[in-house]
Amino acid sequence: MSLLELRGVSKHFGAIHALTDVTLSLEPGQVVGLMGDNGAGKSTLVKVIAGNFPPSHGEILIDDKPVHFSRPVDARAQGIEVVYQDLALCDNLTAAANVFLGREPRIGFGPIRVLDHAAMYRRAGELFKELKSETRPRDLVRQMSGGQRQAVAIARTRLSEARLVIMDEPTAAISVRQVAEVLDLIHRLSEHGIAVILISHRMPDVFTVAHRVVVMRRGRKVADKKTEASSPEEVTGLITGAIAAA
Repeated sequence: MSLLELRGVSKHFGAIHALTDVTLSLEPGQVVGLMGDNGAGKSTLVKVIAGNFPPSHGEILIDDKPVHFSRPVDARAQGIEVVYQDLALCDNLTAAANVFLGREPRIGFGPIRVLDHAAMYRRAGELFKELKSETRPRDLVRQMSGGQRQAVAIARTRLSEARLVIMDEPTAAISVRQVAEVLDLIHRLSEHGIAVILISHRMPDVFTVAHRVVVMRRGRKVADKKTEASSPEEVTGLITGAIAAA
């Protein structure tokens, strides 16, 4: 059974065809590298999956059942979370506070209720341990490395019991060591049965962690292959148009 399936999905903005007849399936625990040049349709495809845009044509299925997303909260209710490139973290708060942002547990009686910091620190610590991250719940985000920040953003998706995590360029503009940390986090998600769509321009990262690579060009899917059956050279040819399809 597929966790997510797109059948003939198209998205039009007036005369502009941002997506044309895209079919895609994703199983639990599977990591798919989504690649393509700027304007290839990657962002539009992700926004359709995440509920930002309804498709103009085609259908989306979760667990083989058709679903209709009119807003992002509908997609989140189905276990779909997006970790955007800017991460949307509050630098002045702790790692635990960011994980629970907007969902803070409270304790007290009647109208007098305060944040349960102990519970937040404990649960955030469990999530970081699960992800095998060195991030500590009490650390301030502004003092963290890029890899630790990604761990905070991913822990937030774990708190919401995500089934599919879409990661937008998670290894852009960070050090080699931090890239290794992020790729390890993606491995951890996969091991826990969580599917991942990895949007990246970094060929080595995709071929390190992805089970499949999907290539978009001019709004169409031109390849969907196991990474072991493809190569960086082939993907580059598909992205540039030197290779029509694979």
